[in-house]
Amino acid sequence: MSESNPPLWTELSTESRNPRSRDLDRLPTEGIVELLLTEDRCGLEAALRQKAAIAQAADWAAQTLEAGGDVILLGAGTSGRLAVLEAAEIPPTFGTAPQRVRALIAGGHDAVFAAREGAEDQAEDGDRVAADLRPRDLLIGISASSVTPFVLGALTRAQRIGTRTVLLSCTAPRPEREAEPVADLVIGLDTGAEILTGSTRLKAGSATKAALNAITTGAMVRQGKTYQNLMVDLRPGSAKLIDRARRIVEAAAEVDEAEAERLLDSAGGEVKTAIVMAKRSCSAEQARRSLQRGSGHVRIALDDG
Repeated sequence: MSESNPPLWTELSTESRNPRSRDLDRLPTEGIVELLLTEDRCGLEAALRQKAAIAQAADWAAQTLEAGGDVILLGAGTSGRLAVLEAAEIPPTFGTAPQRVRALIAGGHDAVFAAREGAEDQAEDGDRVAADLRPRDLLIGISASSVTPFVLGALTRAQRIGTRTVLLSCTAPRPEREAEPVADLVIGLDTGAEILTGSTRLKAGSATKAALNAITTGAMVRQGKTYQNLMVDLRPGSAKLIDRARRIVEAAAEVDEAEAERLLDSAGGEVKTAIVMAKRSCSAEQARRSLQRGSGHVRIALDDG
């Protein structure tokens, strides 16, 4: 059976019934909550078992960005909304341009806010939205079931273009795909049956979000977007982030609040520059040159010269 004609849904683990929740409608509310949260933990454990594959995707994302390519997260329904959420958080957290890590969702912009149930079935739409990809980009297709036509259509087009591809799913790897893989890397989280049968916004969604967090954060760490465990490339666009930028400089440079504010002002609001200025007792321009030579990594800039 071809990928454009998915197998019977009853064959998918994400559509199977969970024996632990057969009496879900008879449980007290606290019992329902406990069961849901316990199963979420199982989903995270399933993601942890795939840490090597998730790390590979993170390294590929870092390499893609380093080479001037973009990372595209793509999905339908819950998977698409998780892609949108992940991509939206990257610019303020890591100071990247919005197009460098972006999302595509079946059904377009409106599908973020309201379900477009039939959109996921359109492989041709996936093919169409992937048509503008370049060989130096990375496409991460997200499909809890692993057989969403929209996602498979996009992955197929991307492979024809020569774009590196990842399929992130919540099912075990399928042996029949080994001869003709749908992506260069398949991350099968195998989260199993949901407490509410087939509702992959639950455990599968939590595991998917965790995996996406790990991929993007891992990639940004490799890109030098952090120093220690501090987000030194954040974009201070709100009162909270302005305050966080000051606190980051205080912590990293081991200075008081007034000095951190002075450093940031001298550095034009650039957290990395302010840290290097403080640690190396140099000017903003000298700090910027050191950061440039260190490809934006604060640790390398501090060892420069």
